[in-house]
Amino acid sequence: MADDKIKLEILGLSSSQSQSGSFALVLGESGGNRRLPIIIGMFEAQAIAIEIEKIVPNRPMTHDLFKAFSHNFDISVKEVYISDLKEGVFFARIICEHEGKIFEIDSRPSDAIAIGLRFDVDFFTNENIMTEAGIVLTDEYEEEIVQKDVKKAEKTSIEDLSSSELEKLLNDALDKEDYEKAARIRDVLNKRN
Repeated sequence: MADDKIKLEILGLSSSQSQSGSFALVLGESGGNRRLPIIIGMFEAQAIAIEIEKIVPNRPMTHDLFKAFSHNFDISVKEVYISDLKEGVFFARIICEHEGKIFEIDSRPSDAIAIGLRFDVDFFTNENIMTEAGIVLTDEYEEEIVQKDVKKAEKTSIEDLSSSELEKLLNDALDKEDYEKAARIRDVLNKRN
């Protein structure tokens, strides 16, 4: 893990204005004025919102099952780390401990944050990600800039990729069960054909 860890806080969760069914999760640098917007799916947004609002669903959600499974096998979650940004896609790791051994689980940031909230752990990223995807806010234009940056984050660079690169991203999205992203990539490919 990087030495330049930056602690993040959840600042907001709102429906995306340009992508139907998507939501903007805005993370803020703890004690700073930089923001990191991440576009997430509806189900992950619901899982995050339910935990933030401390709503108890009638039946456990997937992230609740992860927590119950972890507790039953004496695995604790220590932190969530948004580790990489590749071609407009964020990657995260869930840092866990079992019998004194630390290990990491790769995750989408939305799932990692939904799980992290259930374990009441801290969220981190690194300077590279904040430099590349973060925005600096001033009080005067804070809301306007957040909305512009959310729209910028929503406009991924998939239209600029070659068909072979899109096919690779499509397969990767399907492997990770990110069906919303797969559908967007499929739509771009269909427009080309």
